[in-house]
Amino acid sequence: MPDREERFRVMLDMVEACVGPAPRVLDLACGTGSITDRLLKRFPDAVSTGVDLDPALLAIAEGTFAGDPRVTFVTADLKDPEWVRSLPYDSYDAVLTATALHWLHSEPLAALYGQVAGLVRDGGVFMNADHMIDPATPRINAAERAHRHARMDRAKAAGALDWADWWALAAEDPVLAGPTAKRYEIYGEHADGDMPPAAWHAETLRAAGFAEARPVWASPSDTLLLALK
Repeated sequence: MPDREERFRVMLDMVEACVGPAPRVLDLACGTGSITDRLLKRFPDAVSTGVDLDPALLAIAEGTFAGDPRVTFVTADLKDPEWVRSLPYDSYDAVLTATALHWLHSEPLAALYGQVAGLVRDGGVFMNADHMIDPATPRINAAERAHRHARMDRAKAAGALDWADWWALAAEDPVLAGPTAKRYEIYGEHADGDMPPAAWHAETLRAAGFAEARPVWASPSDTLLLALK
C-alpha cells in the first residue's frame, strides 16, 4: 500500500499534538493491530482497545499482543447498534482507523460516526485514513487508479502477495484455517462501500457532534481525516 507508514506517522503526530503521549485509544476495525503496534512503539504509556469482527485477523492480533496488559481485543460487528456495549471503557482520547471503513456504505458509516462521537471525550480526536474518492475529478481518479494498479501488478510479478493470495495461504495455515473459514462465512468475498469524498466525511462528523473536522494528510488515492470533539 503506497505511503502506508507516512499516514501512520502523521496519525500519531496528531494524536500527540491533540491528546498527548499517553492516550487511551480505540483501534477501530483493528485487523491485525497495525495501528496498535505503531502506537505502543511510539507511546509506551498508551493503552489500546482493538475492535473487529474478522476472526482470522483477530487471531493474528491476539497472538501478536498476547501478555501485553496495555492491549484488549473485542469481537464486535460495527453495524450492530449495540457494539459499543462490548468496550471496556466508556470514553477514549482517540479513536483511530485505517483502510477499513470503506467497506461500509454511507448510511451505516454515518450511523457509526454518530456512535464514535459518543465515545470520544471532549478535546479528543477521531482519525480515519482511507480511500475517499472525489466524484468531481473523474479523469484524475482514473489516471491515479491505473498508475497505482500498474505498480501493484509489477509488485505481484516480483513476488508480492495480493489480497487473494494472502487469504489462500491463511486458509492453509494450521492455526488460521478455522478462523479464515469463519471469516468467509461472515463476509464472503471482499466488497467495497461507496467511498464518499473527504468533504462528506468532514461534514458528517461535524453533524455527529465533532467541533472541527478536516484532512490533515492526503496521497493521490487516500486521505487522513481528523475530527476534534
